[in-house]
Amino acid sequence: MQIYGPSQLHGPQRLQGPHWNRAASPAQGTQGADEVNISAAAEAAIGGGDGDFRADLVARVRNQIAQGTYETPDKMAMAIDSMLDEIG
Repeated sequence: MQIYGPSQLHGPQRLQGPHWNRAASPAQGTQGADEVNISAAAEAAIGGGDGDFRADLVARVRNQIAQGTYETPDKMAMAIDSMLDEIG
């Protein structure tokens, strides 16, 4: 039901609504061609390839996670304390 002002009511409509569903067809020649554009501001915010990426640190953390030694009681306590401080 749609209400148009205080004195006009539109009668009941079907559940599907006035439009029928049509399968979306991909544009010609674009099937499988996903693309991502990152603005200059976003590049700057995430480090933008200016050497901030530390492959040695990433490799070390991945190795610790794989071995099950990354999550220590001290790290968990710090994370919980930080979360409790954040939620007040």
